[in-house]
Amino acid sequence: MVLSARNRLDGTVTAVTTDGVMAEVVVELGDGQTVTSTITRGSVERLGLEEGDDVSAVVKASEVMIDKA
Repeated sequence: MVLSARNRLDGTVTAVTTDGVMAEVVVELGDGQTVTSTITRGSVERLGLEEGDDVSAVVKASEVMIDKA
């Protein structure tokens, strides 16, 4: 698949946790940092996401959320 998004972070899935219709996917990047994404359970199933899968986390600049620590 060709994507126009330039903000791609390659890594490995380290955890997939499902809860109802939603799921949390944790991706470890090459430098040891992690990215956590909340997606639908259906997306996890459609993509067949499992621990150990190599994936790309794609971040659209217009859809980044910030939370104060």
